[in-house]
Amino acid sequence: MNPLQSEPDSVHDVLGIGFGPSNLALAIAVQEHNAKVPDNERLSAGFLEKQPRFGWHRGMLIDDATMQVSFLKDLVTMRDPTSDFSFLSYLSDRGRLVDFLNQKTLFPLRIEFHDYFEWAAARVDGLVDYGAEVVSVDPVAVEGEVRWLDVAFRDTGSPGRLTVRRARNVVVATGMEPHLPPGTVLSDRIWHNSELMPRVAELTDRRAPVRRAVVLGAGQSAAEAVDYLHRGFPDAEICSVFAKYGYTPADDSPMANRIFDPEAVDVYYNAPRGVKQALFDYHRSTNYSVVDMDLIESLSRTMYQEKVRGNQRLRMLNVSRIREVEVHDEGLDVTVEYLPTGEREVLAADILVHATGYRPQDLGDRLGGVGKLCLRDEEDALLVNRDHRVVTAPNVTAGIYLQGGTEHTHGITSTLLSHTAVRAGEIRDALLAERRTRSFPTTADAR
Repeated sequence: MNPLQSEPDSVHDVLGIGFGPSNLALAIAVQEHNAKVPDNERLSAGFLEKQPRFGWHRGMLIDDATMQVSFLKDLVTMRDPTSDFSFLSYLSDRGRLVDFLNQKTLFPLRIEFHDYFEWAAARVDGLVDYGAEVVSVDPVAVEGEVRWLDVAFRDTGSPGRLTVRRARNVVVATGMEPHLPPGTVLSDRIWHNSELMPRVAELTDRRAPVRRAVVLGAGQSAAEAVDYLHRGFPDAEICSVFAKYGYTPADDSPMANRIFDPEAVDVYYNAPRGVKQALFDYHRSTNYSVVDMDLIESLSRTMYQEKVRGNQRLRMLNVSRIREVEVHDEGLDVTVEYLPTGEREVLAADILVHATGYRPQDLGDRLGGVGKLCLRDEEDALLVNRDHRVVTAPNVTAGIYLQGGTEHTHGITSTLLSHTAVRAGEIRDALLAERRTRSFPTTADAR
């Protein structure tokens, strides 16, 4: 049994589990509040992140890939346009404000937006512990009332060392985990697209031959992976496998984009279950299994040009599914079935990339015993209040807030950047309201 490094000697108002863009936005909201109020009105906050440093989808930071969301939907602007944590403040600090404006675009490069996140994270660095992997969250009860939560985390640099921090509230923002077809076994030849960049770099460093690569998936990440591999391995055949007839363009029209407005969250949250599902289905094309039109046209143009030259390296295996993957010493045999006829083709490949999306992580896996105190509906989905606080058993006064994993209650923006700044403000304000309305025990009483 791993010993605790120390017993909790103070109580945080809030501990954040995970430190991606969502909890980064919350850290900024808390820091900005604390800078404006006296000490006794400040929120005591801390954040735990298992990565050794800030990182957001590093494996897909393709050099020329752009964001699919406006830079104005950064970490703060939709909450407070005057904040100096905005993307425009970042550009000014980096000396690129005029240069960016001259590009006449709302959509920065993905690598630039990641640098913006790192810039912002560095400014709240004192609130974060990196290399801290949360292993459990346990309730702390007094006379039957769960008042606090003990968060135990492991130092990833010293795996045998556990530390516990006590909090009145936790905010879970651990992001999504890769979704893979059943039975998939990852290896140095079979990856999820979240590993694209480092895996390609390894192949390049080893000068490993790539004669054929197969990409499974029909969304933006799949199309980007196809394009990147096609450019990166000029002698290889790149096969894109998907069940659709062709890539579906993303709907980014002004009317459809209103589904990402802050007001749309209220509409969605208060709607009956059937209306929620209808709204989700109607607007899937704004985000799920869709591709930017510019990239679709670029890939189509490349395919046509290769046909003209008689050297077709880019193949679209549409209306198809992968039925079997056989691994052997020399590579992979990927069996692809053309669904209309059942005809099968075996592709001898060197790599297989699963661009098959992500799924929310199960709250029980993150919260352990505390997860049993969270209430669920008849479909076993978590009950979540409008302020993003999970509904818990009546004896629980400690708070559990979610950033992500609430599509069933809050809509499509649950996992997207579009609502990040606003949601962070809502959670911060909920924490402040709770603090004003409750009389908390002293630190000494909490031990």
